Amino acid sequence: MFSGIVQAVAIVKGVEHVEGSTRLTIERPHLTPELAPGASIAVNGVCLTVESMDEHGFHVTAVAETLGLTTLRHLRTGSMVNLEPALRVGDPLGGHWVSGHVDGVGRVRTAERIEGEVRVAIDVPPPLRRYVAPKGSLAVDGVSLTVASWSDPVVEVALVPYTLQNTTLHTLRPGHEVNLEADLIARYLDRLLTSRGLGVGSPIAAGERP
Repeated sequence: MFSGIVQAVAIVKGVEHVEGSTRLTIERPHLTPELAPGASIAVNGVCLTVESMDEHGFHVTAVAETLGLTTLRHLRTGSMVNLEPALRVGDPLGGHWVSGHVDGVGRVRTAERIEGEVRVAIDVPPPLRRYVAPKGSLAVDGVSLTVASWSDPVVEVALVPYTLQNTTLHTLRPGHEVNLEADLIARYLDRLLTSRGLGVGSPIAAGERP
């Protein structure tokens, strides 16, 4: 489990493609002592397992399914990635609950600087749209953000100077793809309501009398 508060930005030092999977070598940042073999770490919002470490950095593997569902397939040597180690019991939750299981890939429509912040508009893929709400939470490449506005199918988020300086989001340009993860609570609430016939699209949810 993660919070969406990026702890470091690191450079991909190596990319090795092996039988449909990709093994990444990422420079080891000054995070926590818990970054050790077997530990979970979010790489651009994708939960991966640290396999080993050496003088070049730490190594993780993204399997074919992960590559097909996330932007990790686009990583190259020299790419920058957002990193967050898994939360420990008692750690402050500065963002929101983030599982590291990406729900889909969005595409940046616009990125404009407005009065000291950058407003980014992202096209949200259909399966995620039901979970997006104004002032709700959304993880973009592993960064916990608040939905500034929502006009289906476009979500707009505001990047303040700190976020721009301490994550990779300052590099976003129109056409860029980003990993999106919906709010965990929204997903489980929708699942619960759907199992009781009260989900999105049901007659009751639409305001009709049963």
